[in-house]
Amino acid sequence: MTSLFRRRLVVAGLALPFSRTALAQPLTCGSVTPPETEGPFFKPKSPLRASLIEKNSASRKLVVSGIVLSAQCKPVANALLDFWHADESGEYDNQGFRYRGHQFTDAEGRYRLETIVPAEYPGRARHIHVKLQAPKNRILTTQLYFPGDPGNRRDALYLPELAMRMAAPGAGQFDFVIEA
Repeated sequence: MTSLFRRRLVVAGLALPFSRTALAQPLTCGSVTPPETEGPFFKPKSPLRASLIEKNSASRKLVVSGIVLSAQCKPVANALLDFWHADESGEYDNQGFRYRGHQFTDAEGRYRLETIVPAEYPGRARHIHVKLQAPKNRILTTQLYFPGDPGNRRDALYLPELAMRMAAPGAGQFDFVIEA
């Protein structure tokens, strides 16, 4: 584990179980998280909720957690994270808010999302869309990917630096760096 990454975990007060392979892509504070396309399925005014798990869903559960940091490596409190992704069949809910929701980081910049592993849809790897905004700053729109997913190779939008670190099956970790 890099000492810079270890210091960030201590500063943010995180106690996350992880393995050496989970840290394959350590966070670099000077570099902001790359933007990605919003895609055609964003829907404003999502509900405030940290769990997107739908009643009666038999899909594999996923917890994504991490911290939001400024380019100066300071935790960003009260940052808005708006998540949305495809369902178990690779479809987006454009009528309601299935697998859509937003939340805010805590005082240490931490977030935690409970959801499912989304299905692929034609032409795309599995991914989760995110709009992220520090208070009174510009919005960053990006996507999170699953490391090692076979769809990554054929997805023209896939960026390796946006792949989550998987501490365990069903436990993804991604730290965002934004202008704040």
